Amino acid sequence: MTITALIGSSGPAETFAVNNAAAAWSKQTGNKVNVIVASDLGQQLAQGFASGNPADIFYLGNDQVATYAKAGDLVTLDNLKNVKSFYPSLRAAYTYKGHLYAAPKDFSTLALVLNTNSWKGAGLTAKNYPKTWAQLASVAKKLTRNGQVGLCTNPEFHRLGVFMLQAGGWLVSKDGKTATVNNKANLTAFNFVKSMIKAGSMKLTNQIGAGWGGEGFGKKECAMTIEGNWIAGAMTHDYPTVPYRAVELPAGPAGKGTLQYDGGWGLAAKSKNKTEAMALISYLTQTKVEMGNAKAFGVMPSVKADAKEWKKLYPQFAAFLAGADYSKSIPTVPDIATVLGDFNQQLQGLPQSDAKPILNRVNGELQSILK
Repeated sequence: MTITALIGSSGPAETFAVNNAAAAWSKQTGNKVNVIVASDLGQQLAQGFASGNPADIFYLGNDQVATYAKAGDLVTLDNLKNVKSFYPSLRAAYTYKGHLYAAPKDFSTLALVLNTNSWKGAGLTAKNYPKTWAQLASVAKKLTRNGQVGLCTNPEFHRLGVFMLQAGGWLVSKDGKTATVNNKANLTAFNFVKSMIKAGSMKLTNQIGAGWGGEGFGKKECAMTIEGNWIAGAMTHDYPTVPYRAVELPAGPAGKGTLQYDGGWGLAAKSKNKTEAMALISYLTQTKVEMGNAKAFGVMPSVKADAKEWKKLYPQFAAFLAGADYSKSIPTVPDIATVLGDFNQQLQGLPQSDAKPILNRVNGELQSILK
C-alpha cells in the first residue's frame, strides 16, 4: 500500500527530513510513502479536493483548517494516538466545532530580533532589552542612526497583529461570533505603530524596499525586526556575518502577546487508506521525529515533551519558545485567509493613512463571514 503525503517545503533540508522519517516508517510497517513537494501547496490542495482525488495526508495551515473542515474534506483526528502530547494552544488552533482536524507538527512564534553590533554601537546593553512599548520606542529611537532605522517589519497583520494582542485587542470576541477588529484596543495598537513611524524610528518593509523583515534586517537597513524563528535559516544562509539575538517582544498596555504560526498534518476524508494514514501521522508527530525536524530545519516541536531538549540545543532561540505561553493563532473561521489578505493590502498604506477606516473596513468583511 502507498500513502501519498503532500508537503510545502521550506527547502532541501525540510524535504530530506520528511522523506527520511517516511522511509523509517515504511521500513517499520512495509507500507510505502510517496512524498510530493508542492510548488503551490494551497492551490494543489484545493485542486486535490475539487477533483475528489486528494493526497492521503498533507500539510495544513490553521488559517485553512476551518474552510476545509466545513466543506467535509477532512477526517477528525480526535482519536490520534498521541493527541494529548501537543501544546493545548496548538490543539486549539486546529479545532473546529469541537473536533481536531489536523495534528500539529511544529510551530513558530514571533519575537524581537536585534542586531547586537547596532545595539552596542548605540550604547545599549542587555539591561535595555525593551519590556514595555515606551522602552521599545526609546531603544528604536537610539538605534536609528548611521542610515539604519531602529525597527522594521512587514506591513501586515501577520506581524503587526502582535501589537493588537499586547493592547488587549484581537480579531474576534471570546466566543468567536463577533468581529472586534475596529475596537478601541486595536486602534491603540495601530496608533502606537503609527507614532513610531512618524518619529522616524520604525519603517514598514515596503518603505525600505525589502521583501520581508529578515531581508531588511539582514541587509542592515534596520537594527531590529519582528520575525519568527524561521529567520535563523535566512541569517545562516544569506547574512552569515550579521550578529543577532532574539528577545521576547515587549508587553503592551494589556501585557505580553505574540502571534503563533502552526504547521499541521491533515488527513483527507476521501483517503482510501485512513487507518494507515492515521498511523503515519501519529509516527510523524512523535517526539524523536519532531526533534529530528527541529535539528534539520529549525522549527519548534509541537509536543511539550521536546521543550527541554530544544531549549538546551537552542538557548539563543528560547524567546520564541517562551512565546508559546501567551501566543495566539489565527481564529479557525472558514475563509478567514481572504479577509486577512485584504487586511494586509490595507496595512501597506498605514504610514500615510488613518488606522480607523482600515480597521472599520476589515471588521465589516470579517463580520460578514462570521454570520
